Amino acid sequence: MNVNILQTDPPTSNLKRKRQKVKRDERKKEAELPARRKWKDDHDDEEDFNDDSPRNSDAERMLQDSDDNDSQSTGSETEYDAEFSQSDEEDVGIDGQPNYEDSVHLSSFNLHLEHNLTKEEIDNQKGSKFIWEVPAIGMSSCKWIGTGENILKDLNSNSFDGLIPRLYEHWMDVYKTSGGKDLNSSMQKIFFSLCSRYRDILHCNKKPFYVKGLEDTSIMDAYIMHSLNHVFKTRDCVKKNDAKLSRAGESAGSDKFRDQGFTRPKVLILLPMASIVYRVVKRLIQLTPSAHKVNVEHMDRFLTKFGSEEGNDENDHDSENKKPQKASKPSDYEVLFGGNNEDDFMIGIKFTRKTIKLFSDFHTSDIIVASALSLVNKIEEAGSNKEKDVDFLSSIEVLIIDHADVIAMQNWYHVHTVIDHLNRLPSKQPGTDVMRIRPWYLDDNARFYRQTIVLGFYSNPDINASFNHQCCNYEGKVKLVCDYKGVLHKVLPEIRQIYERFHVDSIVDADDARFDYFVKKVFPRIKDSDQGGIMIFISSYFEFIRIRNFLKSQNASFCLLGEYTTQSDISRARNWFNEGKRKIMLYTERSHFYHRYKIRGVQNLIMYSLPERKEFFPEILNMLDGSASMACTLMFSSLDKFRLDRIIGTNKAKRMVTAEKSVFVFCH
Repeated sequence: MNVNILQTDPPTSNLKRKRQKVKRDERKKEAELPARRKWKDDHDDEEDFNDDSPRNSDAERMLQDSDDNDSQSTGSETEYDAEFSQSDEEDVGIDGQPNYEDSVHLSSFNLHLEHNLTKEEIDNQKGSKFIWEVPAIGMSSCKWIGTGENILKDLNSNSFDGLIPRLYEHWMDVYKTSGGKDLNSSMQKIFFSLCSRYRDILHCNKKPFYVKGLEDTSIMDAYIMHSLNHVFKTRDCVKKNDAKLSRAGESAGSDKFRDQGFTRPKVLILLPMASIVYRVVKRLIQLTPSAHKVNVEHMDRFLTKFGSEEGNDENDHDSENKKPQKASKPSDYEVLFGGNNEDDFMIGIKFTRKTIKLFSDFHTSDIIVASALSLVNKIEEAGSNKEKDVDFLSSIEVLIIDHADVIAMQNWYHVHTVIDHLNRLPSKQPGTDVMRIRPWYLDDNARFYRQTIVLGFYSNPDINASFNHQCCNYEGKVKLVCDYKGVLHKVLPEIRQIYERFHVDSIVDADDARFDYFVKKVFPRIKDSDQGGIMIFISSYFEFIRIRNFLKSQNASFCLLGEYTTQSDISRARNWFNEGKRKIMLYTERSHFYHRYKIRGVQNLIMYSLPERKEFFPEILNMLDGSASMACTLMFSSLDKFRLDRIIGTNKAKRMVTAEKSVFVFCH
């Protein structure tokens, strides 16, 4: 693997030092325990893991099942604990073989969570920069860049480092049974290895399931396996320490076995739509080893709430491969919006001895899958009602945001709010034994230990801002950066596309600079013109409102087609525009995202702001096809480089934002 180091790498002995420190701490713990009989084998009878001591009652209460069915199956406690205890003795290493070097006490999981963070490390983390880069295997024109130590430089692409053997073996069986692609692909192993190193990750070139021919389920499988791995190892660590304390008796100090957070939930997965929850949770259940899903509770309720009549059949994992019925919408729209489009949802998932419990109480769940909107509603409810709380967000150690680009079309500020409320000190007394809570939770440093994984089809300034400023994992960050070829070749009509660049001094002045350019340079061209069929495409709703108010002040003839326009008003506006009764139409990107209208009568297209989604660019320009006289003007600034990259290509975009001239013409 070729490596390009931008600056000198930090010392590579950090991992070794952390391993040595953990070994010393473990020897110290063992020395402080009183002499006791040799432990029996993990598969011995129930009394080996019987822990009824008062000091562990709170921890046991947090982990015990709240359901009557669980309380009746006490005979399976030993079997469950034996499985979990055995699972971490040997992590999967090269070619799926056990890795004896990285045992439970030396795995990335323990090294990450047992590290004692210093104030100096926190201060240094704030100013960290991306200092190394490595080509991304399997993704042409893409590279990984990162902060801190270069973890990809010596990464073994034949390893599922740190994965519990039982999970790996089941993962292999699932792939063989389903006839899927090779599980051992280097790209999948590298991404799982990235996850298992507990760095913050921004991967915004993830192929979405709704674009035919592009879907890459390996990334989803990797983060699901990482989530299961984290939950199972957390449970394993707690139960092993419970057993040690039980045997040590009253003389053992439980403060030497700090292995918990304030609350039980450790993984939070943010998704945009209920139909995507359906896909993810079904896959999570499928990838859970059979021994832990003898019973899946409330599956019928799950199918009713998150499933739909179309595209979510039991045997149809790739719904996008279904032949659509002569649809007037693009195929990606039909797949994405063909299922349950609900965006206000939340479900807790709890793993017990042999059961997966869906719709478990949020405070006692292991994994929470939710929309950002639903969590914001919970946060606001807790703020106005003292009886309510969102303490289940206090101990999240892995945050996964999938389909970030779709969430950005909804409202990214909700994500910003959710991240801001993660890892706060709980508002109520936690049920966990305070002597078992990890010290960095008590020190209010949990956010520095939280891993955040952001996945999407593309990135934008809002997503980047959250990743750069709200994700502060002490381990560092890794980000995928790609060059794009553009989508100009998908524009059908042969039309002169005139790109006009306006000057921007700072991001604070960007909106005003764009508006001033439109008012002084663009609008005068159409104000006194007799030509109709003028569509003004606007990406932001706030820009939409501003232009609407301006056109009103100019007594312009216009109609509106925005995301909040009623269906009757939409039909009326489309007819008026097509018949020439209204000269100008304002059309927003979010309206196009949710409806994908084909507007007739467009003769002059003005893109006030470029679309975020590159596939929308040719769709909008193709509305000019068949017009007698076609014109196309596109406004942009140097701050629009992300969008320009995806639309016209990275190389052209670089030249356009830095060139001395400010007007560029493309003919296709």
